[in-house]
Amino acid sequence: MSTDPAGERHSESVENYLKTIFLLAERWEGAVGVSALAERLKVSSPSASGMVRKLVDAGLVDHARYAGITLTAEGRASALAVVRRHRLLEMFLVTELDLAWDEVHEEAEELEHAVSDRLLDRIDDRLGHPDFDPHGDPIPRRDGSLPVVRARRLPELRYGEGGALVRVDDTDPAILRYLDEHDVRLGDRVDLLERRPFEGPYVVRVRRQGTGRTSRPEQEWGPTLAEALWVGAGDEA
Repeated sequence: MSTDPAGERHSESVENYLKTIFLLAERWEGAVGVSALAERLKVSSPSASGMVRKLVDAGLVDHARYAGITLTAEGRASALAVVRRHRLLEMFLVTELDLAWDEVHEEAEELEHAVSDRLLDRIDDRLGHPDFDPHGDPIPRRDGSLPVVRARRLPELRYGEGGALVRVDDTDPAILRYLDEHDVRLGDRVDLLERRPFEGPYVVRVRRQGTGRTSRPEQEWGPTLAEALWVGAGDEA
């Protein structure tokens, strides 16, 4: 039995567009613009516009004039199927093949279009049906439902708030390597203390949960890094 909630697979190009629309909408919680889609996929805006028209004709997305792009029910189901394959593959590569978390994104990008539903089921069973991938991203279930992530991006916290680091955007391997080099892991508690003046870096305190150990009294994280980090529901620092 196929595990693809959409019941069929599309071309690699269509799958990449649907997945990217889903990921951008997940990040910004709304409709997706053609320019943002083109930038993420590293294609020209006319090329992205042409593909969007094809997706509209196929009933996979809606794109009203002067409005953003949204997935139809069918398009969302197909996108979730690709995201499920990608994130399960990332988890498999980390836990079973010992690849580092900054190495697996590109590998999964290649494998997600080739892995069969049967093999994906075996991988899911082998991993014990995980809810989250190595970066804390929710893994869509077989039925297309998503585990709930109760977290906010670090810049959305008020000063004095904190919580466990539960998710890291995986599109920039340099960010993942930086966190490794500075011994920051998922599960560590991050408290937002302040921000330096004139749009400067965020000042944070990082502690290893359960140990009380503080890796450094304070760390300064630039806006790009801070925006990539998700902190779970916490309390006052």
